[in-house]
Amino acid sequence: MDFVAGCIGGAAGVLVGHPFDTVKVRLQVQRFDKPLYRGTFHCFQSIVRQESVAGLYKGIGSPMMGLAFINAIVFGVQGNAMRLLGEDTPTHQFITGAAAGTMQCIICCPMELAKTRMQMQGTGQKKSSSKKLYKNSLDCLWHIYRREGLRGINRGMVTTLVREAPGFGVYFWSYAVLTQSLGCEPNDSYMIPKLLFSGGMAGIASWIVTYPVDVIKSRLQADGVGEVNQYSGIADCVRHSVRKEGHMVFTRGLTSTVIRAFPVNAATFATVTLVLTYARGEEEGPKD
Repeated sequence: MDFVAGCIGGAAGVLVGHPFDTVKVRLQVQRFDKPLYRGTFHCFQSIVRQESVAGLYKGIGSPMMGLAFINAIVFGVQGNAMRLLGEDTPTHQFITGAAAGTMQCIICCPMELAKTRMQMQGTGQKKSSSKKLYKNSLDCLWHIYRREGLRGINRGMVTTLVREAPGFGVYFWSYAVLTQSLGCEPNDSYMIPKLLFSGGMAGIASWIVTYPVDVIKSRLQADGVGEVNQYSGIADCVRHSVRKEGHMVFTRGLTSTVIRAFPVNAATFATVTLVLTYARGEEEGPKD
């Protein structure tokens, strides 16, 4: 049941947060010497004005197909690992969360590669004048595979692993600490607001801890758009980014990420928890 709940929660999170993710990626990878966007809200306005509202949902096919499955893996692996460990403690939540984050990288990395390339397609162009290199997420991955092989499909895998393992560890640890502190019980009339708050704050904590790695991951995965590669690897990307833009480069797009993190993870965690609570209640049968 953990897998089904994770799948439903993942779909809810994608619908809520994809426009914010598009803004985050655009801000992370834009040129420092010739920036198209002055900040989060200017980026939102520019995309809507130049590409219509649909521009905010570019690349949603990839996370909609992948994130539901990824969340099914994450919550399924984490739930089963917790049952193996037995005692439900914040430390165990961190360990099982990190394990779950590691397991889903094999799907997460190609999915985010396609999403990033689709989000960058037609940047700064009028909707009518944009020439599409990729028809959709699957066509994007096929195009990359033909040009770069399996290595190209897995571009950014190391940075994805470095981000996901500690990120999901902090994610589940934070959620466990907050729900225990707030006393989220099934018979609590304020359970849903407490779950939403705990999930949202857990998402923010997770992103703040891993955000610098995400900037490098986005740059590596966007590298190659237009058939031109700027970076030879992770160290080269970090070196070039810091030299040109300073250490503040690692906060590029953080505002839109934090704004996105709360509603997305509030929706995801609350949905998963409520589905599991309802399912387990049905399995146990009526108490009255």
